[in-house]
Amino acid sequence: MLRSVLAIICCLSSYFCQAGVIRGKITNEHKEPLPFATILIKGTTAGTTSNAAGQYHLELPPGSYTIVCQYMGYNRTEKQVTVTDAEQIIDLTLSPQSMQIKEIVIKSDGEDPAYAIIRNAIKKRSFYRHQVDEYTCNDYIKGMFKLRNVPDRFFGKKIDKDDLGVDSTGQGVVFLSESLTKIAFREPDDLKVEVLSSRQSGGGLGFSFPAFIELYDNNVTAVFSQFSKRGYISPIAENALSFYKYRLEGVFQDDGKTVNKIAVIPKRKFEPLFSGYIFITDDDWRIHSADLLLTKDYELELMDTLRIRQIHVPVNNDVWRTKDQVIYFAAKQFGFDMTGTSVNVYSNYNLKPELPKKYFDNTILRYDTAFDKKKVSYWDSIRPVPLEKEELKDFHVKDSTAMANRDSLKSSRHLDTLRKRQPGVKVTDFLWSGVRHQYYFQRDTGIYSHQLEIKGLLQQLEYNTVEGLVLSVEPSINFNLPRKQQLKISPFIRYGFSNTHLNAYGDISWSRESRLANHYGRDAWTLSGGKRISQFNHEDPISPIANAFYTLLLKENYMKLYENRYAALSYKRRFESDAVLSLGVTYEDRFPVENTTDFVIFKNARKQFLPNHPYELADIPFNRNQALVLDLGFSFQPGQHYIALPDRKIPVGSKYPTFSVGYSKGIPDIGGSDANFDKWKFHINDNMNLKLFGQFFYNLGIGGFLNSKQVDLPDYQHFNGNQTFYNMKYLNSFQLAPYYKYSTVAPFYATANVEHHFNGLLTNKVPLLKQLKWNLVAGSNAFYVNKDNNYVEVFAGLENIFKLIRVDVIAGYQSKDNTRIGVRVGFGGLFGGMIRSRPN
Repeated sequence: MLRSVLAIICCLSSYFCQAGVIRGKITNEHKEPLPFATILIKGTTAGTTSNAAGQYHLELPPGSYTIVCQYMGYNRTEKQVTVTDAEQIIDLTLSPQSMQIKEIVIKSDGEDPAYAIIRNAIKKRSFYRHQVDEYTCNDYIKGMFKLRNVPDRFFGKKIDKDDLGVDSTGQGVVFLSESLTKIAFREPDDLKVEVLSSRQSGGGLGFSFPAFIELYDNNVTAVFSQFSKRGYISPIAENALSFYKYRLEGVFQDDGKTVNKIAVIPKRKFEPLFSGYIFITDDDWRIHSADLLLTKDYELELMDTLRIRQIHVPVNNDVWRTKDQVIYFAAKQFGFDMTGTSVNVYSNYNLKPELPKKYFDNTILRYDTAFDKKKVSYWDSIRPVPLEKEELKDFHVKDSTAMANRDSLKSSRHLDTLRKRQPGVKVTDFLWSGVRHQYYFQRDTGIYSHQLEIKGLLQQLEYNTVEGLVLSVEPSINFNLPRKQQLKISPFIRYGFSNTHLNAYGDISWSRESRLANHYGRDAWTLSGGKRISQFNHEDPISPIANAFYTLLLKENYMKLYENRYAALSYKRRFESDAVLSLGVTYEDRFPVENTTDFVIFKNARKQFLPNHPYELADIPFNRNQALVLDLGFSFQPGQHYIALPDRKIPVGSKYPTFSVGYSKGIPDIGGSDANFDKWKFHINDNMNLKLFGQFFYNLGIGGFLNSKQVDLPDYQHFNGNQTFYNMKYLNSFQLAPYYKYSTVAPFYATANVEHHFNGLLTNKVPLLKQLKWNLVAGSNAFYVNKDNNYVEVFAGLENIFKLIRVDVIAGYQSKDNTRIGVRVGFGGLFGGMIRSRPN
């Protein structure tokens, strides 16, 4: 028996070892290379793809084959080959397709015959989209980005071109990766991708998720939703005729099929539309291939152009699937000139894989345990697209450099080099930009560092009517401990020149990675204490810089403060699912403070500073008191999806909202604590992408006091008001509400913050706004406590102003008060939306 098994193994080894190699170049009639041409073995989906220089490489067992080569706009070419052990050079020359216009009946209205073809394709769209219940296939992915120019400085900082991996002229490859994945899909939307192997030049995970661009969908996601949050309307979508014009360019024959080449022409600019060509087969009206373009005139963001080329081939007599997909990127931003390609080559389609019922779970991308352990010979044997010269050089140079760096990490010479390369500390660093210093040291596994940071003194200057001018010193040191542990010590020293109070306190935080029930997570413990000054609303509704501006220039002292000596201990666990559990206990000895200065830059005798005690709560005294408060919190998002690495999972989001619950208990009679209350809250928030109709955000909450026997002002339920022109807390504030007027200890309250980002809908019909790409945003914020304590505001505004700014006009309807109209400015849009505050 053993001999038989060994004999079979030897035969199979001999079979594969004797595979012959065919290589060559694909060119047109002028000997110009045809990049990313498709080469197939006739009757199968097996084959390869030429690289950007038109070169291809194909390994086959000995035998006779028919090689098929096709390229968009050129006649399909077939060639009989006999594969032997010897390497063969077979160059293929493709001739341009000779387009013919078939006999047509011109309608009385002069409609182009392309419209009848497109209508038939639209009727068949849903059938082809859902034709296959489930399938598996392999996908080879190669991504490459390179820079053609780099500015000398970026936002005032000098750019190190060596760190970017480019030469002195700013040119070079900055990202290169290749992966082999196995894709499994089941209707309607189950997906799992297994990364069998992956590598990135210089080290890293690479880009291993297939760039699915499904033209049979009504709304097409072009690689990343960030390129257009609205998606793009397919040329054969149900409503495509409302957005596109079509023109029949001609027809040609391909393997016995009549193929119609149709020009796709957007009717209007500033809509999410493609331009280019789509090729539709006669009679069965399926997509044969596509060559489509997206530009900034048609709602493409981040990139200047994005070109998509697809080739579809028959898997069997009835089913066609994508064989090759090439995406070309180009962008010029902030002085950077970047181009790139993403190549996907699909093979080994199995339309009846008989996957187990529980095969699909919440893991959508899984890395094999040895995905990054493959040798160069492995990649040379499985790669369907030959590497180009600059790609070969990039892999060789960066991989060699990375290996040398890993080896040097254990050398004392490298440690000395790192220490010597530390920049010197300047006086301007202490005053403005801040001090950062790395303390490098050696451990068995390599070289690590502790980090010291001191914030710039001038950036920490504050001004308020209680302390006057405030100078703060905020150093911190972060210790890198063994076994992925961190220890951070952060002292804070603050001096008010008007009230002459010195406040000093500190935080000591320790965090580590740990496993719970064999799932990774991170634990963090924080111990803090000292003497500090705090806002009555612990969510800090007004920032120090905004308060200083309004105090010094407009004589409005909105920030309301109290001092406290305190001690606190907290614990936070972030689970592998991204759920967060928090526990904390805080003891405060609180005492009131008063205004001590009335200095302003612009005198105004008609205005007076208000007392430091919130004037809206003047009938509620705040005297010295003590409070021991226990806080519990938990937040989670059900249905979380994951990327599974060999040792852990990384959450990547869910279609469901995030739920959070909190509870605070004021514990009396311990350490003199006066507090005696039970406070609860529950929130649900989400971001719903409605594609063409924009994005809808909401944050809904309820809460109240189960027990309010003794509640002092800092423990009230405060609603985040805003009386300044500037807003950061969208979805967690009320843009025109006073800061403390509606504070309550009621047993129940409800809040709602909703806003809709139109992302170009409607404004793309308005002259000037559509050219500027300023987008409409609208919504409402409201809370309800009782019939005497409630508030509603509605707003509309424009965002994406300079890609960063948002301006809202708000009407606020306040209980027992006049309607207020106001304007607020904040961050919003492509870049602004990334930095604004999110719901807590």
